[in-house]
Amino acid sequence: MQREKIIEILNEWNYWNKPLPKKTYPREKEIEIDKKYKTEEIIFLKGVRRSGKSTILINHIKNLLNQNVKKEDILFVNLEDPRFAPYLSLELLEDIKNAYLFYLNPKNKPHIFLDEIQNIVRFEKWLLKEYELKKSYLYATGSNSKLLSREIGTSLSGRYLDILIYPLNFKEFLSFKKIKVLNEFEFIARKMEIERLFDEFINYGGFPKIVLTDDTQLKQAELKNYFDSILLRDIVARYKLDNFLKLEQLAILLLSNISNLISINKLKNSLNLSFDTIDKYFEYLQNAFLIYTVKKFDWSLKKIVSNPKKIYSIDTGLSKRISFEVGKRKGDLLENIIFLELKRRYEEIFYYKTKENYEIDFLIKEKELITHLIQVSLTLNDEKTKKREIRALLKAKQELKCNAKLMILTLDSNQILNIQNEEIKIVNVLKWLLF
Repeated sequence: MQREKIIEILNEWNYWNKPLPKKTYPREKEIEIDKKYKTEEIIFLKGVRRSGKSTILINHIKNLLNQNVKKEDILFVNLEDPRFAPYLSLELLEDIKNAYLFYLNPKNKPHIFLDEIQNIVRFEKWLLKEYELKKSYLYATGSNSKLLSREIGTSLSGRYLDILIYPLNFKEFLSFKKIKVLNEFEFIARKMEIERLFDEFINYGGFPKIVLTDDTQLKQAELKNYFDSILLRDIVARYKLDNFLKLEQLAILLLSNISNLISINKLKNSLNLSFDTIDKYFEYLQNAFLIYTVKKFDWSLKKIVSNPKKIYSIDTGLSKRISFEVGKRKGDLLENIIFLELKRRYEEIFYYKTKENYEIDFLIKEKELITHLIQVSLTLNDEKTKKREIRALLKAKQELKCNAKLMILTLDSNQILNIQNEEIKIVNVLKWLLF
């Protein structure tokens, strides 16, 4: 590709001759990037398409400029620009850097940002070369977990730092709405407004652009575009699939069953596909960060692998838009939001079933210890529901012989119960999400 054409494209994406966008909203992960880049390891931002990875990079560029890094020392490359599409290769990466060096002539060690790097086959070879030469600070984003993990886990082992980017959590959602809740007094003072916004968060999710869009019809249309884009660009195009309809049907089925157990055998029968095809498509949807699974806890690894899994979505708004049935099940949407927050806080998350078939929504394991048993319920106003949730927690703790904290997350007020010499915390979900 000609050097002049490359710099023409790059100039449109960079801020060498224009100001950075004024309205970018801060995200929690930016602090992590600011700390990690100084290690000189390669910084990888991974996450679902449209979760805000590129904006986080732009915010980091702003931070660099505030630290007196010159604009000419920063290169941002959008590898999904269609003008690059016919040339995507290791040679293109080299040509891009050479064009940048020739025209911008940076005097200091440059910061190179490569957006959606999985579009380049064997990209890790180029990054490894750059890393070993120590001539650049390197940042990359990607929206395919399996591809990135496989490539960077082998060639770049020990040379990179991962940062996983999700759509907004509720605290970030409120900050996008220009609301900060720093303590319980502020929470009480604005409780009605926070509860109203939480309903919006459940219904439309946390994709940044959706949060900043007021028109509900536009929100719905944009969510459908996101769904189609994830399937077409991150799965169909990447894996060269020729059966988009079946993939779409599987994705809709899964997003319609969030917070519930899923059986590949049942999916196979519903979609009239082979077990291998369902299993393969299921993996692709996970790789694209569209869905997550939670395994049933057991001390036996073999049983963990063989037991049925619970399914969760990357975003409740996406699930609700694709399957209107989900909207009728607010409890499932609430559980999905709690799962996503737990994913941010803990590495090992399971569900559990006692011998008497009482289900624990979430079991948290840290190293070799079970630390939390968590139930999710919209409300405990119904005495039968309250007894059921408490009984499940007590039975599970007794059966597992652990010292786990027992908690029920609900929309009710905070309360502490002492039953059978066990402390059970009833915790308001909104407070749990914010503090």
